[in-house]
Order: sequence, then C-alpha cells, then structure tokens
Amino acid sequence: MPACKTLEFSSPSLSFDNAKVKVQLLPRDSNRATRISWNVGGRPFYSTDQVKIFDTLVYESRRTTIYRHEGLALSTPEHLAPVFLMWPGRSFCVNVKDGAGNMPSDAATLVPEIPLMDGSALPFFLTLRREVGTPEEIAFYDAPVSGHWDLRNAPDAPAYGHVRICPAETFEVEYRLERPDVAGGFCSYANVSIYSPEDLFRVFQARTFIAEKEYEAACAQGLLAGVDEGCGLLLKSPVTQSSYRIAEEPALHKILDLLGDLAFAFPALPKIRIEILNGGHTSHHQILKEVLPYLLKAV
Repeated sequence: MPACKTLEFSSPSLSFDNAKVKVQLLPRDSNRATRISWNVGGRPFYSTDQVKIFDTLVYESRRTTIYRHEGLALSTPEHLAPVFLMWPGRSFCVNVKDGAGNMPSDAATLVPEIPLMDGSALPFFLTLRREVGTPEEIAFYDAPVSGHWDLRNAPDAPAYGHVRICPAETFEVEYRLERPDVAGGFCSYANVSIYSPEDLFRVFQARTFIAEKEYEAACAQGLLAGVDEGCGLLLKSPVTQSSYRIAEEPALHKILDLLGDLAFAFPALPKIRIEILNGGHTSHHQILKEVLPYLLKAV
C-alpha cells in the first residue's frame, strides 16, 4: 500500500506567529465510513464518524470558534472544515500543532489554532485539489426545521439581528451585515445556493475581516498577536468594493464561517434556507443545534 500523502500548512494565526496544521489524505476504504479526524498535538480530539458524541464538545466563541474536549482545545476550524465538503467520500486526518512565538500576555488562554493563511479557505482548497483530485458531489441531508429568533446581547437588550430557517431543496443562505458603527458604516449582502462544488468556490475566496478601529483596540489589549496584513481584509473608512477580493466579500466570509461551523460536525449540508442579519459564530452554532438531530438520523 502506498504511503499516505501529508500536506502541511503554516502561517500566522490569531494568536501565534507560526500556527501549523498537517492534513493527511487517507486511502479509500470501503469497509470504513468516511471520517475527518481532528487531532491536537498528536492526540485525538474529534472524529466525524463519532458525530453522535458531537454535543459533548464544549463550545465557545470569541473572534473565532473554539471547542474543548477532554483537556484539549481547538480554535479556528471554520476555515478548513468547509473544504472537506468538496470530497465527502474521502477520509482525512488533521493534526493541529501548538503555535509559537509572538504570544499575548494572556498566553495561558491560548489554544492550538488552524493557520489563518490569507483568512479564507482558498489556500487549503487549492492545495488539496492538486493532491486529492476533482471534487465530488456534495452530500446533503434533509432537515425539516423551521425557526425564527432575534439576536440580542442580553434577554432584555434590543435585537441587533435575527435568524430565520425553513426547509429547502438544497442549502441556501442570505446573509446581511449592517455595521453603521464600523469604518464609517458599511453594509454587505450575499445570497448563495449550494448545489455543486462550483457553488462553494466563490465562498472559499472570501477573507476574514476586521475594522481598523477594532484591530487597533485588539492589538492594544495584546490580542491578534499573529495577525499581519496578509491574514485577511482590514476595513478602512470609507469601505468600498474596490478593497474587496470579490464582490460583497464580508458577507460571503460570514457564509464561509457558517459553512465551516456546520461542516465541522460532519462534511454534509442540511437542506435548509437560512436568512441571517448580523450573525456570527454563536448564531451559527445555534443553527447547528437545530439541524443536528436530523444529521444524527442521516449518518
């Protein structure tokens, strides 16, 4: 049997100036279910063929998604996880190493992070595409859920956004960001329907973003220690489409985050239509909780 191919990625990340991840391409095995195994420092963390224990992972959200499980922790899987949607019939082993170097003062709170690369999923996808081959048909599952809730910072606080979900024939999402307080005010809107791998490619290009004032405030607190100008999109006033890699890049990146938050549990998408105003990782996780019972029935 030929040796398994291992791909290595290294770049600054949110807290480290040298975050690393290795992705091993496992051979096809008709006797074993497809699996994405996530490991931290060489120790098993979570595997998608154990999705029935997914809700035992402790979830939290800061500027990224963070999971904790049995003494281990993993940060920022949402940029790499959606790439595995392209090959639902293949198995991969992911190993995230500790970063090193430029650490902020609260280093004790740091957890191993996926490299930020350019802040999108594109570098991961292009590298895997060269080694794994042509993307496969995307896997979907029925999720007949309907729901609507407002997003609030506290139960008695005014709503700053909302989420609406209903069943659909595929995965559809409308994402709208309204930020009058950021970089002179900006709005970004994107509408994506996922039927085939080609529909994912545009989303994969969208970089993470931060407003200049938020970036300066975070750096002053010793946060974002690994970030440099190549790690994403810095929103400066006035925000214009000319600064974007692709049209409506901020909203598309939020869709990428949503795809990653859903695909981390299992590399398949629910057949739902989602409308989100001013969402984030916390609201994405709530959406995952709504569809998870149907995912468990499907796998």
